[in-house]
Amino acid sequence: MSKLSEQQAKRYWKRNRSLMMRLLSIWFIVSFGFGIIGVDALNTFQLGGYKLGFWFAQQGSIFVFIGLIFYYVAAMARLDREFGVEEE
Repeated sequence: MSKLSEQQAKRYWKRNRSLMMRLLSIWFIVSFGFGIIGVDALNTFQLGGYKLGFWFAQQGSIFVFIGLIFYYVAAMARLDREFGVEEE
């Protein structure tokens, strides 16, 4: 693991925060937007016999969150390699 200069560390954390904010925004839109605000519009569709709005409120946001976790791990591994701070 290499030591980052102050400027590199600032860029690293800026990109890390940017990634986290984008992923949290996606999760918020899916969980709050689809599961609460847009539930009536989504309930006109069905998924597996359940209304889509209900499905997003009960299951969909959890699946999206788990997918975002896996994406975050892969994206952080790429970012760590780019800045030379990956774990061995």
